[in-house]
Amino acid sequence: MKADIPASLQDSLRAVSEGELTLCDREPIHIPGSIQPHGMLLVADRGTLDVVAGAGDIEGRLAPQWLGRPLASLIGSAAVEIALGIEDETSAVLDPVTGLENSLDGVAHRTGEYLLIELEDAERAGASTARIFTRIEEAGAALARTHDLLDLCEAAVQQFRAITGYDRVMIYRFHEDGAGSVVAEDRAAHLVSFLNHHFPATDIPKQARALYIRNRIRVIPDVCYEPAPIRAADPGLSEVDLSDVGLRSVSPIHIRYLQNMAVGASASISIVMDGHLWGLVACHHDEAKAISLSDRTACRILAHTLSQQIAAKDEAELTRERVRIRASEDTALALYDPESSFESFVEGAGSELCRMLGADGLAVLSGTQISTFGRCPDEADLRTIGEWVKDKAAPFPFLTDRLALHLPEAEAFQSLASGLLAVSLSTETPICLIWLRAEKIETVEWAGNPHKGASTDPNAVLTPRSSFETWSDTVRGRSRPWSIAEVESASRVGRLLRERRQAIRLKELNRDLLETVRENQLLLQQKGFLLREVNHRVQNSLQLVAAFLRMQARDLDDAATKSQLSEAQRRLNAVALVHRRLYSGESVEIVDLSRYIRDLWTDLASSMDGAWAERARLDLAPVQIAADRAVHVGLIMTELVINTQKYAYDGKAGPLAIRLDQHLGRFRLAVSDRGAGKSRDHQGFGSKMMRAMVDQIEGTLEEAGNRPGLVTTVSAPVERALHQG
Repeated sequence: MKADIPASLQDSLRAVSEGELTLCDREPIHIPGSIQPHGMLLVADRGTLDVVAGAGDIEGRLAPQWLGRPLASLIGSAAVEIALGIEDETSAVLDPVTGLENSLDGVAHRTGEYLLIELEDAERAGASTARIFTRIEEAGAALARTHDLLDLCEAAVQQFRAITGYDRVMIYRFHEDGAGSVVAEDRAAHLVSFLNHHFPATDIPKQARALYIRNRIRVIPDVCYEPAPIRAADPGLSEVDLSDVGLRSVSPIHIRYLQNMAVGASASISIVMDGHLWGLVACHHDEAKAISLSDRTACRILAHTLSQQIAAKDEAELTRERVRIRASEDTALALYDPESSFESFVEGAGSELCRMLGADGLAVLSGTQISTFGRCPDEADLRTIGEWVKDKAAPFPFLTDRLALHLPEAEAFQSLASGLLAVSLSTETPICLIWLRAEKIETVEWAGNPHKGASTDPNAVLTPRSSFETWSDTVRGRSRPWSIAEVESASRVGRLLRERRQAIRLKELNRDLLETVRENQLLLQQKGFLLREVNHRVQNSLQLVAAFLRMQARDLDDAATKSQLSEAQRRLNAVALVHRRLYSGESVEIVDLSRYIRDLWTDLASSMDGAWAERARLDLAPVQIAADRAVHVGLIMTELVINTQKYAYDGKAGPLAIRLDQHLGRFRLAVSDRGAGKSRDHQGFGSKMMRAMVDQIEGTLEEAGNRPGLVTTVSAPVERALHQG
């Protein structure tokens, strides 16, 4: 079966040849619609497991009739079972598949509703598993014996070149801006070196970098290959996602790029750390050259080992740097006296603070004061920097190795301050610590002119560079970048200085607070004395009034008037009792209503017939209530007891029950008897006063039969009483 090259691929190839390809970042390289012809691709529906599309010489190497056939009839049931077990965006190596003339190595992928099966000729000589693992073990041991990152990368290129047999192998490291440089290289003697050469970010577009993370090894055995288009009954299947397919056809502009470098074959192995693309193992060969599946597997495993070794060496270097910095940090902070000025601190510890962070100068802005050490811009320029950075450096450090890029005024003094690391201290007087690094003029060697073809126009035409000869560029306005350990140290120094200054301030505040507490204690003592004096005088006054009432009642012959005076005396006793409770307890605001009612009943019973005390029953639950509300409740209870004495038993003693409880936010006081059961709804002074007291506490008063007798219940909100109190 044969089909024409897809229109999208034809357009791309024509664009490269005519120099009309737009910016690479927009090219859909994951759906090229074709594969490299050294292998074959089968596309099967995951539901029916029928082959719905394919690419490459399937008829000549696998089966003459393949489209529409069951996948198992082409690669075997065992291989299909393995393919069905993989998840989306994952891959699995299949057992060798029997072709028309020889065995085929197979790799399965899953993308959405399709299974993708890559097939290519197996190694003719055969590669034993033991040999592969021995090779990986030896290469891993060589990496483990290295001392630092540079030594590691130099050993790695030698091991990758030994496995692949390519003419040139490079370790290419990405920079923060997307550009990269060759940090290690192993090459044939006849090749020109790219060691330490830089490459612009545009050489590897964003979507290509994303695919390098997803698909860790990519091989182009022949740069001059003719793409094999995807063939299918459904034209839409030519757009199937080939992100995980190693045979995926390469961007035409990348092919032209490699041809301009005089490369015949290439391979790229990803170095991924913590999900980020750290760099690539880039392999070039003068002539066409394939890499077997076993060697590709070895390269992928070795790249994983390399990434672990890089992480370990980075961590070891960071640890050593942290130890060194911490020693300088402790020395500098030992010279800090929180009660002295920052000027004296900078004068004494400036040298150690600069050495600690590898700075050329240090400036401390404290309010309107400026203290400096080392090489710094003049005072006016420092004030400009301080005013600009003070908010940016709080609460976390602000850093840059290109100050003029953020603060244009800094271009005038970039020779002294191109790098800046600042920390702001949020104290009573704003303080900003600023470490400065001088400009480091650097000559960067590029592999060709990095500015060729660059444009800010999104519709600009992009053509691959035709020359990779060394092109030098002088970089100005930049300093040596700040390391993680240096930023951590600056943050820690700022925090410790702030804490020490706050400790001094807190000590001063504590001293003032203690003085205030002593003054308040004296005032409280005076208040207590006055309260006791007031209590003594109020009690004397209440006792005097009670004595007058008793004397007047004793001298009267009118029984009704005498009874009224006795009732008034009981009411007065209820008020006096609360007053005593208030000034004898620890709290002058809150009263335990149950204790107050119990004591009030004891006082009432002492002024009545002795038989009342024997026949009364009290069931009182603790209720905390505001003191002035307790007076109201006490007067209400006094009135209820008086009414019981008068109306239930005609002045004689009889059974009496007083109950107090609380439900949710309300208390309830019930006074019940077993007497005549007469209603107490009278219009006398006592009844009017009781209803007024109930209204004061926003309560309710209800009467009900007790069979025999009467139950009078007063209910009111507890919380409301507390708030009003």
